Amino acid sequence: MKIPKSLLVDPEKSTVYGAFAVAISIWAFSYSSVFGPILILAYYAVWLPLILVDYRRLLRHASSAWLPLAFAFYVCLSVFWSDAPGITLRTSIQYCSHIACAYIAARTVSVRTLTIGSLIGIFVVLLYSLKVGGYSYDMLDGTYNFVGAFSSKNQIGFVASLGIYFCIVFLVFLRRGRISFILTAPILVLSAYLLIMAHSATSTASIPAVLALVALLAMAKKLPLRYRRVIFVVGACGLLVVTAVAFAGLLDFVLGAFGKDSTLTGRTYLWEQGWEAAQQAPVLGVGYAAYWVQGFAEAERLWNEFYITTRSGFHFHNTYIEALVELGYVGATLISLIILRTLWGHISALIFRAWQAESVILGGVMVLLFIRSFVEIDTFNPFILGSFLLYYSYFKLVRVHVARPRWTAADLAEPETAGR
Repeated sequence: MKIPKSLLVDPEKSTVYGAFAVAISIWAFSYSSVFGPILILAYYAVWLPLILVDYRRLLRHASSAWLPLAFAFYVCLSVFWSDAPGITLRTSIQYCSHIACAYIAARTVSVRTLTIGSLIGIFVVLLYSLKVGGYSYDMLDGTYNFVGAFSSKNQIGFVASLGIYFCIVFLVFLRRGRISFILTAPILVLSAYLLIMAHSATSTASIPAVLALVALLAMAKKLPLRYRRVIFVVGACGLLVVTAVAFAGLLDFVLGAFGKDSTLTGRTYLWEQGWEAAQQAPVLGVGYAAYWVQGFAEAERLWNEFYITTRSGFHFHNTYIEALVELGYVGATLISLIILRTLWGHISALIFRAWQAESVILGGVMVLLFIRSFVEIDTFNPFILGSFLLYYSYFKLVRVHVARPRWTAADLAEPETAGR
């Protein structure tokens, strides 16, 4: 049986395969540490073979990916000055292949298909975590938190918050028929329940802000372009005011509602330690993934201070500080440009060009990742959901139009006779 190429690589027709591939990817991002490399191989298997199906589509406008390619090249280049060159080489290759898979997904999967696949994958992932029912004890604040099959409450909180987000944007922008409410209701309820159980302050606090922004962008659809620009200016000024008020004292109140203090349960101390570590190699860094290495004195000290008995899976809880330590000012600048370029690309498309639901959805995803970038590193490592969504959103900024054959009416007019 011959399968048409369009069912695999055409974003308008690849809903079935695309949703399956996205769901497999989310399962791999969530539980590769539990089930081993087999899930990463499955992740590669659903994306990389598509190159052989239609390489012309994937290579079209490939020059638009120059910024992620520059960052990937620099990550690989850091092996030459890395403190742990073997680890840097392996991890940088993984990160580059991860970017390649996100690029293929952006060329072959529509935003609607991404949303459907994410809902399926998140629902299965959360169901499995609910079945496992794992809890972890936080030595710093003395609380028990639900982690399911994950290793951290922040990881399951992030997945649950994305479940809520994709449910709402699917119902508002992408649903077709009333059955959508019935199908998404269990996912929404499960995501909200596990988000509450996880007690993740970052995920719980960020999702309302993102949904409020999406509501504002949705209302902008009814407004002319000049009024959208006014709303954008007013919203940006309001964000600055809220930020100033937060640093003036509201931050302690908000954190207190989640049982935390202004030190963010040790994160401010981690940031200070990361900044000091970055000064040892400020321009180029110590090498990608070359700081948190077993046997290195500073990493062992911080693992001991924060009761990380596994001596792995720890970081500075800030994307930009982590990038400064491992890749220096050059790497931190590149990853910052990728995040800001993607965020501004989708928001500006709604403000200065025609309104599209896809830009609203991906703009909301980028706002969520941007907020979390100050307290997590969702976009800096390979094989995690945040970095996949970042690069998918970046590559979606360039719309690739597929050349299709033009059909013209046949000329059926009778030829003129010699006498006429």
